[in-house]
Amino acid sequence: MTSRNPIAAIALLALLFVGCSATNNLTMSAVEPAPVTLSKDVTRIGIINRSLPAEGNKIADQVDKLLSAEGLHLDEEGSKAAVLSLKENLEQNRNLQEVVIIENESRLQKGLSVFPAPLDWAEIESLCEQYKVDAIFSLAFYDTDTKVTYKMTTMQLPNDLGIKASVPAHELTLNTLVKNGWRIYDPYSRRIADELVYNDPVVSVGKGINPVKAYEAIMGRKEAVLGTSTYMGKDYAQRILPYKHRVNRDYFVRGTDNFKMAQRRAQAGDWEGAAELWQLETSNKDRKVAGRACYNMAISNEINGDLESAIQWASKSYTDYEINDALSYLNTLKYRVRQQENLNRQLSK
Repeated sequence: MTSRNPIAAIALLALLFVGCSATNNLTMSAVEPAPVTLSKDVTRIGIINRSLPAEGNKIADQVDKLLSAEGLHLDEEGSKAAVLSLKENLEQNRNLQEVVIIENESRLQKGLSVFPAPLDWAEIESLCEQYKVDAIFSLAFYDTDTKVTYKMTTMQLPNDLGIKASVPAHELTLNTLVKNGWRIYDPYSRRIADELVYNDPVVSVGKGINPVKAYEAIMGRKEAVLGTSTYMGKDYAQRILPYKHRVNRDYFVRGTDNFKMAQRRAQAGDWEGAAELWQLETSNKDRKVAGRACYNMAISNEINGDLESAIQWASKSYTDYEINDALSYLNTLKYRVRQQENLNRQLSK
């Protein structure tokens, strides 16, 4: 008899496929080295805001302000919020002794919406000497690009009798793209240690009986832009810190009764108990079973932080028993070893 419900049939096939899968998935925490490495002598940071408009750019800046749907100083306030957030979060870094916002340096300001030319090293070294800092973080540009769209719609308003009725309305949408670019100058190595651009959207919507009323109904756009800017500064401060993330791994759960029991132990959080059963199966006469057990032993050792032993087991799984999944896993483990070496160098600074 055939099923008359195709959705039910597909769901049943999916369940059967999952139930027969030879592997199960797990996630574990891994620590990666900081995306940006500074010279070991860097302990004092200076921050400059080059996104503020210079005298020569005031005309272009005025045009931009006219296009801004809220506040003449939104870009200026947003950039300052990003810089202040960067300072506050860098100050939480135990490797840094001092963080200074360098102000009143109008010659550095560009007010462009793209990366300006990098500062020359003579300028950087002069700033470092003047303000007693070791490296310069630069907000190179900051811009809010707003596009305005509206459409006819309806809204509920009370009539003369106090009863809500549907009336024609205008719906105004402000799509604001908050864009900024950052640079880090490391004068000890005379290199730009990092260059990164953020683009985050902020959407604001209002309704009214005419476009002006619709605009007046928009609430919180400025606060949302400043909040986004603050988050950008915080996020950029993390660029010089190691970070944790979750990684996915598959391990084998089919082969013998020991694999099934080990799966239950693993699901209960008893990874040591699961490893005891996998260890027994590494000498199984069935090459496929033994190879899968070696693979799982690699997983177990990675969970325990022993990457070298994990590499040995993954290598054995591939070379001795031809478990193809072990080759890609072996390369992943080797990458983790290189990252761990980089992390150790950063932590030993």
